[in-house]
Formats: sequence, C-alpha cells, structure tokens
Amino acid sequence: MNEAQKVAVVTGASQGIGAALVKAYRDRNYRVIATSRSIEQGNDPDIVAVAGDVGDPATAKRVVAEALSRFGRIDTLINNAGIFIAKPFTDYTAEDFAGKVATNLAGFFHVTQAVAAEMLQQGSGHIVSITTSLTDNPIAGVPTALANLTKGGINSATKELAIEYAQQGIRVNAVSPGVIRTPMHAPESLDFLAGLHPMKRLGEIRDVVDAVLYLESAGFVTGEILHVDGGQSAGH
Repeated sequence: MNEAQKVAVVTGASQGIGAALVKAYRDRNYRVIATSRSIEQGNDPDIVAVAGDVGDPATAKRVVAEALSRFGRIDTLINNAGIFIAKPFTDYTAEDFAGKVATNLAGFFHVTQAVAAEMLQQGSGHIVSITTSLTDNPIAGVPTALANLTKGGINSATKELAIEYAQQGIRVNAVSPGVIRTPMHAPESLDFLAGLHPMKRLGEIRDVVDAVLYLESAGFVTGEILHVDGGQSAGH
C-alpha cells in the first residue's frame, strides 16, 4: 500500500453527482470509499463500496474503519448524500421531516464527525458538502422549507468548522448548486426548472464536479459556499 496516495470518502455515491465524484477522484489517482444504501462493490480494488444508511452512526464507523484498514488515511470527505422534497410547508409529513433530518443532517453529522477525528490526528484534510442555492435564495412557487432547514444548517456548520479547524490543517467548504440535470428530475419538469436560473438552462453534473475539484486544489480557500447555480444567487 502506498501511504502517500490520497483517499477520498464520497457519500451518496451510487448514482448521479456522487458516482461522478467517485470517478473524478479516481481519475486524480485517489483511492475512494464510496457509500450509499444500495452501492455494490465493483472490480476496481481502489474503490471500496460500503453499503449503509448514512444517517446511521454505524455506517460512519464502518466507512472510517474501511478507509483506515484498506488505505491507511482519509484526505477528503464529500458529503453528497441528500434527499430533496419540495412541497408546501404545511403539507410536509412527520415522515418527510424524519427522512430529511436523518439523511441530510444526521448523515452529515455522523460521517463528518468520524472523519474529522481522523483528519485531526493526521493534521490535514478537506471536507466538502453539497448543499443547495435555495438555502440562500428561495424562489417564489418552489416551496423547499425542509431543504432550507437541513442544507442551510450544513452551510452554517461549514463556516463554523472552517474556523474551528483553520489552524489544524483541515479546510471545510460547500458547493451550493442550482438545479442539476440528474435522473431525480422528471423529463417534463426540465424546461420549468431551467427557467429558474438567469442563464435559462440546467446545470450539469460536471459543473458540480468541477466546483468540488476546484475547492480540492484551492489550498487557501476555506469556509466558502461556492454557488454553482447559473446566476441564481446573483439574481437575488
């Protein structure tokens, strides 16, 4: 095992942005721990799949244990796992709330805490969370209070952790996308969603990946909420 080869942990890694991030980090010669509920082990020995619910503390423990036993270190954590439910505030159910909190907040908390503990011992690391531009810039007709509650909390925690760890070798950032073209969006909704951005188009998965890779290489950037939203944040 080459101890100098860097290691990334990616949550929500089985499809969409998460799967693209796994590939992008492998292309940079990182080893990767990829976790999601449904992920399966592939043929690449430098990608280790850890199946589990990110909201369960046991999953975070297994992710860290696998990273250390297989590869000996953790250099980057990408908190990509998340669920998005858009409906009027009074229509949300207790199940909606519990599911969002479990995946978006508990998932962020348990994995980030477990990984940060190892990064502190290592004296270096980078944590990036994928949030949403809607937390800062709500749009009339797009009710997203639970996304704002959960992902907005992660944006705030990103800034706090960036300051908490600023002198300990750990950078903490977030990428805050607009609407990205992924399988979660029904084809008939794409024109409407594209119109939410001043650029009048959807973002692509590659746009988010490029933003994460920029932050990865930007050694003097921490506490940044990087908007990748076709001008949505500027338009407000």
